[in-house]
Amino acid sequence: MELTVVSVPVPVPVSARPTAQAVAHRGDPYHHRENTLASVRSALLKGADVVEVDIRLTRDGVPVLLHDPTLERLWGRPEAVAALTAAEVERSTGGGVPTLAAALAELLSHRTGRILLDLSDPGPVAPTLAVIRAAGASDRVYWCGHLSAMLAIRAQDPTAEVAMTWTSSRRPPQSLLADLEPRWLNLQFGLVDHSTVAWARDRGLLVAAWTADWQRSMSRLIGFGADAITTNRLETLQRLLPR
Repeated sequence: MELTVVSVPVPVPVSARPTAQAVAHRGDPYHHRENTLASVRSALLKGADVVEVDIRLTRDGVPVLLHDPTLERLWGRPEAVAALTAAEVERSTGGGVPTLAAALAELLSHRTGRILLDLSDPGPVAPTLAVIRAAGASDRVYWCGHLSAMLAIRAQDPTAEVAMTWTSSRRPPQSLLADLEPRWLNLQFGLVDHSTVAWARDRGLLVAAWTADWQRSMSRLIGFGADAITTNRLETLQRLLPR
């Protein structure tokens, strides 16, 4: 009787695997209001590899940290940020909504950590790039968000590091990858699996997953080999990651 020898892969010890980056979603929102300096500072002090923040543009063209188009949810005011000057935003929120310049100053006061800027449209791209360059922070900033914003970034800064946000189970077309030249494939966490990670690896892409807040989801993403995991529960993720 002829024996068939089956080769069984030897599991790589967890301690020997590359460690996913911990990306703090809007700072440290379980402890401080999201997209504030206190939230950014808290995440950096806790050792987040990256702090993801959202960018909006005031009426006078100042990039500020805020996810929503209005101040209603976080600050109890109905005004749209785009209808207010930076000074009016500051007065309306008691200084709670920081400028990007202030957030970058906070970032640069820490030896490690980066900021991931999430843009919902192309409007803030040019002013945001100007603030980053003035701060000398280009090497500690990268980008994600709406595809139109990412294409605008690539057009204005050929060296920018882009995390291409993709929300479909269909693979991105090669033509788009060629135009955008992303470093990351930035996926809603439910879209990440072994085959998707392998597909990205074959194309030289890192895989980022957002936004995982449950230990089971985090553990699955670590097992799939995700390179970065965005979460609101930074300390929970950090406990699961090999260090």
